[in-house]
Amino acid sequence: MEFLKSILHPSEVVALLKFKYSLPKLAPEETKTANQRWCFEKLSQTSRSFAIVIQKLNEELRVAIAIFYLVLRALDTVEDDMSFPNDLKADMLRKFHEFLLQPNWTFEGCGEGSEKELLQNFDKVIDVYSNLPNKYQEVIKDITCRMGNGMADYAEKNHVDSIDEYNQYCYYVAGLVGIGLSQLFHRSGLEAEWFEKESEAHAISMGDFLQKVNIIRDYYEDILETRIWWPKEVWSMYTKKLENFKDPEHVESAVHCLNHLITNALEHAPQVLQYLSRVREPSVFAFCAIPQVMAIATLSVCYQNPKVFSSVVKIRRGETAQIFLQATDIQNVNRLFYQFASSIEQKIPNDDPVASITREVIQVIKNQTGVQQEPSGYNTITKYAFGTAVVVSSLAAVYVIGKKR
Repeated sequence: MEFLKSILHPSEVVALLKFKYSLPKLAPEETKTANQRWCFEKLSQTSRSFAIVIQKLNEELRVAIAIFYLVLRALDTVEDDMSFPNDLKADMLRKFHEFLLQPNWTFEGCGEGSEKELLQNFDKVIDVYSNLPNKYQEVIKDITCRMGNGMADYAEKNHVDSIDEYNQYCYYVAGLVGIGLSQLFHRSGLEAEWFEKESEAHAISMGDFLQKVNIIRDYYEDILETRIWWPKEVWSMYTKKLENFKDPEHVESAVHCLNHLITNALEHAPQVLQYLSRVREPSVFAFCAIPQVMAIATLSVCYQNPKVFSSVVKIRRGETAQIFLQATDIQNVNRLFYQFASSIEQKIPNDDPVASITREVIQVIKNQTGVQQEPSGYNTITKYAFGTAVVVSSLAAVYVIGKKR
């Protein structure tokens, strides 16, 4: 069904086909050991999108960042398990970095599916981690320690009250990831010293932007689990109870709150673009840029969209393919940010409580991109080139594109 949505957009069909045949192997040739291969397979199972960009990284960074991701994914699985007693959870989160030094450590008590299997076989991750250069081990262990302690502070609360708390929580679970990745980039020798010594504020924005988009988009799933990170300081301006937003009678206030939080998230975009403008190594650039472009694309479909409160809103798979293919240099990324920011701008209702602020933030983003005029959209393919070729491409794509991204 997700693929069928792209058939009405012929350029997306072509992108899907190109994307399909550009996918990297499940385990790159450089993965020499059985445990490395297992880690890359688990990476693909726990996050298909991140697995693709990680597997395309320069060989110097590929394994280190794969392990960094899996360690934090395991930590996140502990935090997310609502059946795990909070006192035990907090203690485990604070100690999790220590497990990296225990060769045979595994855990049975958290998660489901692939995430549970990750913890059940965590000794494989530890083995690969222990064979990384010390310069990478130090970063992974330090960020895991800081993140685990931050998560533990919120383990019993399961919500945030103020904007300050909201920002602090996002810093713990995502901003720290941006800091860690920046350190890894520099220590690899692929990026300048700025990434380790001076980029902290920008790196935090890189992580916070992604996290806030996930929090906004995941209202429907999270509210069903009675665990949601929308800050009370914002939602209480629009309703007395956060769960009211599920009811159609509250749709107007729900959308106003949604737009308010999207505006808050967009405030990180200028620093994101500044950070990306400093990345030099092509595979590192794609690794950093693709999730950020997908984030602003997601905000563009969530903005002013009441479906956020009854389902999980996502961009079309064809749009995702186009982003993967195009977010390869700063000029294209600036163009895409301009495009999606303009899409949001066109939907701002005059009666929205934060309309003027949203317009100001959008203008800052557009100025940061340096784009002088409205782009025509994604790299265009001449509209007359389709006809029967579109039908053939569509049928072929239905056959070859897998169900899981």
